[in-house]
Amino acid sequence: MPQPYRLAGLLLTDHEFNVPLDHTQPDGPQISVFAREVADPDGKDRPFLVYFQGGPGFEAVRPTGASGWMKRALRDYRILLLDQRGTGRSTPVGTLPGMSAEEQVAYLRHFRADAIVRDAELIRQALGVDTWSVLGQSFGGFCVVTYLSSAPQGLREAFITGGLPPIGRPTEEIYRATYQRVADRNRRFYARYPQHLDTVRAIHTRLNSEDVRLPSGDRLTSERFRQIGQGLGMQRGLEHVFYLLDQPFGSSAFLHDIEAEFSFARNPLYAALHEACYADGVVSAWAAQREYPDSFPTEWFTGEMVYPWMFEQSAALRPLAQAAEQLAHEPWPKLYDAERLRANTVPVAAAVYANDMYVERVYSEETAALIGNLRMWLTNEYEHNGLGTDGERVLDHLIELIKEPI
Repeated sequence: MPQPYRLAGLLLTDHEFNVPLDHTQPDGPQISVFAREVADPDGKDRPFLVYFQGGPGFEAVRPTGASGWMKRALRDYRILLLDQRGTGRSTPVGTLPGMSAEEQVAYLRHFRADAIVRDAELIRQALGVDTWSVLGQSFGGFCVVTYLSSAPQGLREAFITGGLPPIGRPTEEIYRATYQRVADRNRRFYARYPQHLDTVRAIHTRLNSEDVRLPSGDRLTSERFRQIGQGLGMQRGLEHVFYLLDQPFGSSAFLHDIEAEFSFARNPLYAALHEACYADGVVSAWAAQREYPDSFPTEWFTGEMVYPWMFEQSAALRPLAQAAEQLAHEPWPKLYDAERLRANTVPVAAAVYANDMYVERVYSEETAALIGNLRMWLTNEYEHNGLGTDGERVLDHLIELIKEPI
């Protein structure tokens, strides 16, 4: 039995579980999934709230005290922070050295939301829990909707923040809509900070004529530089990009900060499966690349998109290049069951951010209307990371909302 320990006033217990790599072959190869239980010392017997992290390809947050959404959650629950398969202390994916491209593809097929949910169900049963509550942020919300589709019998209630996914839509439609939100952010950025328009144009001119190297040794290209816009949809994201551009071009600080914005050396799983997390029974086929708007001026930044050239330009991703190409043309199975969601009886409360740059509001509202027993909170008070910036209030509102009758 794992032994609890104290950290910053919290009672933590580390759990490790063996689960099948392929859930259709329970007696086949196994991987490990890690989960950290977080409790108030006086709340060791409270019901579980399982947290599904945003991503894909990122481990759960590491608690340093009872603050933010955890502070509110710990009043009513014990929290279970799940390191989704392939991340954190779960069996890591990395770049899968020693495997052929075909073997890499066969392995990576098993790291989408459907497998994550089946892991959670095995963990629930291993812990002897009848039903538990779940909270999903961003991609974690996609996992929660998959959970409602495939195993609602394990759920007591569900909370979703910035993560009601599009259901049954081709990936190109999703990126077409997302690019419109990215365009809006670019307009807002340059309207607020017009002094950086010339800065950015000058940077592109130099990148197209000079061989500028990042600390990793990768060349800093115009395409890669545009990716610093991936944070524009976060609270204070415009200001964050402003200060990235405030550093002298070519300085150590500039180059380190630019690389840190979209580095995959630590979490290559994100790049390998990002489009696949939207592929609800369809082929993604590099939808973000295909839908890149011809109307985007040179100085506009891109958002949370993954492109095939990244697997050529980034040394950290190059070992997965052939596998990524094959996965882009993979006919993925469906993630959601529309009929089951329509008949859902699990209480659900979801925060939809009106100006979300990453998860299209219109599609989120469609999904909210589809899922039975769901209460939606549409708000323009927060950006996509509202749970991170004002989590205590956001989660409290959802908890109260779920108590209201529909």
